[in-house]
Amino acid sequence: MTQTISRTTSRADIRPVWRWAAAVILPIGPAAVALLRYFLPYNTTDDVPTITNRIVDDLDRSSFVLWLAYIAFLTLVPGVYFVGRLALRGAPWLTAIALFLVVPGYLSLPWTASSDVFTWSAGTAGLDPVSIAKAADVTHGSMDLAGFTFVIGHVLGTLLLGVAMWRAQVGPRWAAVAVAVSQPIHFVAAVIVSSHTLDLVGWGLQAAGFAAVGWAILRMPNDEWQPLR
Repeated sequence: MTQTISRTTSRADIRPVWRWAAAVILPIGPAAVALLRYFLPYNTTDDVPTITNRIVDDLDRSSFVLWLAYIAFLTLVPGVYFVGRLALRGAPWLTAIALFLVVPGYLSLPWTASSDVFTWSAGTAGLDPVSIAKAADVTHGSMDLAGFTFVIGHVLGTLLLGVAMWRAQVGPRWAAVAVAVSQPIHFVAAVIVSSHTLDLVGWGLQAAGFAAVGWAILRMPNDEWQPLR
C-alpha cells in the first residue's frame, strides 16, 4: 500500500497543463478559418479563371490566407477532440456520429486547399494566369471527394456536435447554440449569398463557442477533467 501511494504522489500531475493546452487550442482553428474566409480574395462560387486572377492579383493577401489555413489545419481536429471528449460523457452516440463526420471533414481540408497553394506558387513564379487557370481546372478525383467530405462533414458534423454539447451540458447553453448554428451560417455565406462578413460571423460563432468550452475546462477540477487511475 505504501509503495502504491508513493508511486501516485511522486508521479507528475500534468492535468493542469493538459487543461490549459485544451483551452488555448480550442478557439484557434475556427478563429483562423473565420479570418481566412473574411480575407479570402475570391468568392467560393467564382469560376477557376476568376479565382486564379484574384489570387495572382493580390499575392500578399493570398499568402496571409494560406498561413491562416495552415494554422487551422493544425488545430481544428484537436479542438473538436477536446469538445468531443467532454460531450461523449453525456451524449455518447450523438457525439460519436458528429466526430465521425467532422474529423474526416477537417482532415480533407488541406487537400481541398491544395489548388490555392498551387495557384499562389505559380503566380509568384510569374507564370501566365491563363495557363495557371488551365492547370488548376484539372483536378484529381480525390480532390472532388475531399471537397464533398469536407462540406458534408464539417457542416452536418458541427451541427450535431453543438446538439451533443447541449445534451451533455458542455459549457454554457449559448455556446452549444453558437456551435450548432455556426456552420449552417457559413454554408449560406459561402454558397448562397457569398458574404465574407457573414462567413466571419459563422466561423466566429464556432470560435466563441469553443472558447467558452475552454473557459469551462479551465474552471474544471482535475479529477473531473481526467480522474487518476
